[in-house]
Amino acid sequence: MTPRPADLTLTAVLLFGATVFANTTLAQNRAETSPNRPRTPRGLDGVSVSRDLAYNENGHDRQRLDLYVPESSEPLPLIIWIHGGGWQAGNKASCPPARNGFAERGYAVASIGYRLSGQATFPAQIEDCKAAISWLRQNAQKFNLDVERFGVWGSSAGGHLAAMVGTTGEVSEFGSGPSSPFPSHVRAVCDFYGPTDFHAFVTEPGYESHAAKRSPESKLIGGPVLESPEEVKKVNPITYVTDDDPPFLIVHCDQDKTVPINQSELLFEALQNADVSVRFHTIHGAGHGGPAFSEPDIAQMVENFFDQQLKDTAAENPVVQPGTAKRTESNASASRQARRTNNRSTPNAPLSWDAITDRFDANDDGKIAKEEFRGGPNLFQRIDRNRDGFITQKEHESAMEILRRAGR
Repeated sequence: MTPRPADLTLTAVLLFGATVFANTTLAQNRAETSPNRPRTPRGLDGVSVSRDLAYNENGHDRQRLDLYVPESSEPLPLIIWIHGGGWQAGNKASCPPARNGFAERGYAVASIGYRLSGQATFPAQIEDCKAAISWLRQNAQKFNLDVERFGVWGSSAGGHLAAMVGTTGEVSEFGSGPSSPFPSHVRAVCDFYGPTDFHAFVTEPGYESHAAKRSPESKLIGGPVLESPEEVKKVNPITYVTDDDPPFLIVHCDQDKTVPINQSELLFEALQNADVSVRFHTIHGAGHGGPAFSEPDIAQMVENFFDQQLKDTAAENPVVQPGTAKRTESNASASRQARRTNNRSTPNAPLSWDAITDRFDANDDGKIAKEEFRGGPNLFQRIDRNRDGFITQKEHESAMEILRRAGR
């Protein structure tokens, strides 16, 4: 069906209007509208991909994981990805470590699904993550995984859960503790802008709306944040920090309007006080997620971190010095920031594709998935010409060309 001009005008307003959605972040607020959709990342020649592996037999449909295992004669280190989405959306289908070439560099990669807050409140999410890690250990020989070299990585809500995994390795409360035959501890944690202390979060000026009953944080713990002190303590990874926690790499932007940077600062300080090896890197001039986190210097930092911790191949300047806490910083790409500014200078005009993906592509895969779309299912179907569940650059530009021809 060819999109009608009226539909495309609505598209420009709903999906591409800079003013309407300037402060909207899908990672925290979007609702899940589609099930996991298999995608095969580029560059996976020679990699065995197993999808929808149930880590809880007869469990919830969300209790599944995808596993990417390259050919190897030796057991492989494993990077475990935990997706974001405000604990209420998102899925395991998008897996940055697999998409960005870690399998090519000799890592197995797992992407975990977990129950969302609309299906179960906390601690279901961390219980699922730890159960998945335990299952991966139990099946390590089958999939050629090295049980001593597991690392975890997540962004936003996934960063929170990754930090929880890292600080609860010796905690049995959420299952798969140290006494389990297949424990859930990991050797390294990479946390991209994950929440930690919900009380400090919602009392930070500018973030008070997250104290509301329907906020992602309140929905996760089953009640308003400021009325639930015990739940707030329980959901906070800082609560469980001890001196035997694994090394952390924490990355956060100083212009994050969804998760305040104080969340990472508090975690860094707690790890530092416990003498845990940690590096906290601040990106200046960018917001919640987006391309700043895949720029070459950040991508190299993450790669070096996992090489150092899981392959014992420390670079000349290790990302995390053993037994030390370190703060570093960088600036987001000036060209990207200039492009965003230019796009926002004409709020009534449709944005460029780069600006669209910067703002709405929460999983950073270069497409707008159905669950990321804000214009409703009927409009999505009209723009998604090939019915594959994604809006691509070509489809966006085709829609905008029809709009231009109509004189809109």
